[in-house]
Amino acid sequence: MQDRLDSHQKILLAPFFVGLPEAEVERATSQMVTRNHPPNQVILLENDWGNSVYFILSGWVKIRTYNLDGREVTLNILGVGEMFGEMAPLDQVPRSTDVITLTSTTIGSLPASDFVRLIETEPMAGIHLARLMAKRLRQVNRRLRLRESDSTSRVADVLLFLAEGQGTPGSMGLEIPNLPHRELSSLSGLARETVTRVLGKLERKKLILRDTGRDVLCILDPQGLENLMV
Repeated sequence: MQDRLDSHQKILLAPFFVGLPEAEVERATSQMVTRNHPPNQVILLENDWGNSVYFILSGWVKIRTYNLDGREVTLNILGVGEMFGEMAPLDQVPRSTDVITLTSTTIGSLPASDFVRLIETEPMAGIHLARLMAKRLRQVNRRLRLRESDSTSRVADVLLFLAEGQGTPGSMGLEIPNLPHRELSSLSGLARETVTRVLGKLERKKLILRDTGRDVLCILDPQGLENLMV
């Protein structure tokens, strides 16, 4: 029972629900189901139908698809408080991507009908959703513009992209999970060896610091990374 209460309190802190009438949020989340997932577990598959909307209570997931050559492409990485699976219920079409856990992850799922009802009856919920879509579109556009840039610019952009979504203040700077280089490779569109080389260069320049003991990457100088993006 306590776990249920804790999970419910966490989902109320998700940016999507902040500022919405408490009674409406309580009604929308009353049927929430919470599940714990191990790393590398598939949560959603492309072409599944959208029966739920999901909120991350702990951990990280990646959103992936495949290009025409069958190569995996990571579109996004989401962390605590973020949501996914919201478009299929609204469009009433199958899912367009896969979602896989990167770490041990706790996810709260809401029935799609309750989510859609909240959007239809609470104007601010629609505004929050529109802002989320706008933010994700800006992020995609920025990454597309950088596809022709040099490798350092592209890795710097990925790190700042992750920090924007889930960076937490630490004693030395913004901290993000020290993701496997294959994930950073997929996000940036670079070879894994190139990502490893660029991260080493950024660390030598004292722009980042990898803390393997805590499995985090600390961005020491966000503006310094911004300045590298040409």
